[in-house]
Amino acid sequence: MACRTGLIRTLTALLAFLLWTPVTAAVAHTRAPAQRTAADACGALAPGASAAAERALAAACAEVAAGTWYTWGGGHGARPGSTYGRVDPTDPDSAHDPERLGFDCSGLVRHAYAEAAGSDILDGVAAQQYYTHRAAARFTAAQGLAPLVPGDLLAWGTSEDLHHIALYLGAGRMVEARESGTRLMVSDVRLNGDYFGAVRVDTGPVTGHLHRTWGAGVWTKAAPSLDAARVYAFPYSTTIRVQCQKHAEEVTSDGYTNDVWSYLPDYRAWVTNIYIKGAAWLDGVPECGTTAPTTP
Repeated sequence: MACRTGLIRTLTALLAFLLWTPVTAAVAHTRAPAQRTAADACGALAPGASAAAERALAAACAEVAAGTWYTWGGGHGARPGSTYGRVDPTDPDSAHDPERLGFDCSGLVRHAYAEAAGSDILDGVAAQQYYTHRAAARFTAAQGLAPLVPGDLLAWGTSEDLHHIALYLGAGRMVEARESGTRLMVSDVRLNGDYFGAVRVDTGPVTGHLHRTWGAGVWTKAAPSLDAARVYAFPYSTTIRVQCQKHAEEVTSDGYTNDVWSYLPDYRAWVTNIYIKGAAWLDGVPECGTTAPTTP
């Protein structure tokens, strides 16, 4: 384009209009559609996806084809599906989100997998979806894209604060609700920056020992100790999968004292049993062995 600009400056305004503008328009007319088709291809772009994952991608890609908007908070109504958004006080581009029917990143993931599973299996924000107890497999950022298949969920942020999530298409591409002022889109996967990892969703029956937490802002820990590094805080009562439990540091809170901690494989972290509904020692959950617990 820089070369063309230099040429135009040597011509008269009339020649520029008569000669250069029609040629440019013709090139744009003939080439742009093909370029858009290649860039915006949406669907499973590699083998290995489950039938459910393919249905999830089809649902997400249908919204891309429809030109659905990103809206902050969109998709988090009483049921999965597009909703009008809200103004994000930190983002001036969200000023029109309350006027637009659409999804934010996790709202799109929720909708896609609800269509795939026939039920609302991934309600919540990005962190809750990444840490889902429906995980079939998990992958770290260091593993890159090689082990992933279409339909896996990609997450960005830190263990404490996962702020974005998208659906992998394969071939280094993803479908996402990215930011206010844009429509849902197909993008190259961004592995630089704060890419955190991926999770494969199991839409079938949930396996393992399922329990629920109580309280708000309850932190999971990297080790069964109050002084251990924080991993993630449950925003409210949450369904969790417990792998095993053990006696460790004694904790007193809200009038209760207990020295039992449970290992949560989906978080790769521990939580004191004080904040798990049930007995002090959870019925049916095995005791952790001397080796480190495994993770999915």
